[in-house]
Amino acid sequence: MSLNIPLAERLRPDSLDNYIGQSHLVGETGIIRKMINAGRINSFILWGPPGVGKTTLAMIIAKATDASFYTLSAVSAGVKEVREVIDKCRNEVNSIFCKSRPILFIDEIHRFSKSQQDSLLGAVEQGIVTLIGATTENPSFEVIRPLLSRCQVYTLKPLDVSDLETLLNRALSEDPVLKKREFLINEKEALFRFSGGDARKLLNILDLLEQSTNAGEPVIVDDIKVTEILQENPAAYDKNGELHYDIISAFIKSVRGSDPDAAVYWLARMVAGGEDPEFIARRLVILAAEDIGLANPNALLLANATFEALKKIGWPEGRIILSECTVYLATSPKSNSSYLAIDRALEEVSRSGNLPVPLHLRNAPTKLMKDLGYHEGYKYSHDYQGHYVNQQYLPSEIIEKRFWQPADNPHERKMWDYLSKLKQDSSEQ
Repeated sequence: MSLNIPLAERLRPDSLDNYIGQSHLVGETGIIRKMINAGRINSFILWGPPGVGKTTLAMIIAKATDASFYTLSAVSAGVKEVREVIDKCRNEVNSIFCKSRPILFIDEIHRFSKSQQDSLLGAVEQGIVTLIGATTENPSFEVIRPLLSRCQVYTLKPLDVSDLETLLNRALSEDPVLKKREFLINEKEALFRFSGGDARKLLNILDLLEQSTNAGEPVIVDDIKVTEILQENPAAYDKNGELHYDIISAFIKSVRGSDPDAAVYWLARMVAGGEDPEFIARRLVILAAEDIGLANPNALLLANATFEALKKIGWPEGRIILSECTVYLATSPKSNSSYLAIDRALEEVSRSGNLPVPLHLRNAPTKLMKDLGYHEGYKYSHDYQGHYVNQQYLPSEIIEKRFWQPADNPHERKMWDYLSKLKQDSSEQ
C-alpha cells in the first residue's frame, strides 16, 4: 500500500476481528455478525455520524461473504447509474457462477431523490441485490417508506474513549509510517475530545502531528500541541463533521431554551464552518414541531417557508432567512405536547397491537359491509350544534386512554377549554 494514502485509509480494517466499535452489532451476539456467520445478508441501512465505520462495515461484509461489491455515492449518481449497476447485478445473479448475492453500497443514501430511491425497490424486492445504505441523517425523514419497509435500520454510535484508545494504539503499532516515529503521548484529553467519537478525525489529527514534526524528533502529543495544530489547520480534519454533530446540538438546545443570542451564535458557527444550509433548515422545521408545536402553530409554517425560500434564494443570502427563522423560533412560546402525544400513542400501539376499528367509524361502500354493521350509528358532527357530537372514536379496549395533554400556554389552554365546553354542551342536550 502506498504511504501517500491517508492514514485512515491505510488502517481501514478488512475483518470484524480488526473492526473497532459497534459491539452491539458486530459483537459475539450482534445481528450483523450473526448474518455474516449464517452467510445470509439482508438489506439494511446504517445510520450514524461520520467516521464510525459504516463504509468499512459494508466492505467487510462483502469480503466475508465473497460477494461482489458495488458502490454508489448519492452525491454523484443518478437514476441512470443506479439502473446500470442493477443490470450488472441481475446478470451476475443469473450466472451459474454466482455464489453470493451482489452487495450494492450507497453512501449518503439520504441525498437520493424519491425517484432515485424508487429505482432501487424492484431490485431489493426481487433479491437481485443486497442493499446496504449509509446515512448521517435520520432515515425516517430522508428515506421513502417503501424502501424502509424492505430494509432494517441499524444505528452506529460514536466511538467511546476505550475504542479511541484501541485505535490510537493500533495506529502507532501497525501503521508503516507512524511506527517508525517516536511518539510521546503525554496527554490524550484534547486528542479524544476533538475526535468526537470519529475514527477518521482521530487518525487525521495523528497524521497532522506526525507531518508537522521534523524528522528525527519525537512526535509530542499533549493537549496544547493538539489544539495548536488544529487551529493552524482548521480544515484538515473534517471540521464540518464536528460542526455537524457538536454545534448543531448546541444550536438546537439554545433555540429550545429560548436564547436567541446563543442560537444565532451557533448558527453563525455553522455558516462559517460550511455546514449544509438545508441541513440547518431541516432542523428548524423539526424544532418548530417538536419544541414549539401548538404553543405557536405559525412556527411550523415559518420554518417550512424558510426551507422553501432557502432553496430558491441560495447562498450567501440564505443566511438571513435562517437567522430570521432562528430568532423567531427561539423567542416563541414552547410546547412539546404534540411530540409527547404521538410517542404515548405509539407506545400504546406497540403494547396493544392492531385493535379493531369501531364498526360505526368504518366506511360501508358495499351492501355486505352495510349488512355487517359497518358505519351503522355513525353521527355526522356537522349535523349537530357547534359541529360536535359526543361519540366513541377510540377502540373499546382503550376508550379511557388520553394521549394529548395540553401544555401550560394560552393557545393550548384555549383549545382545551373549547373542547371541554363542546363536550359539556353535548352532554346537556
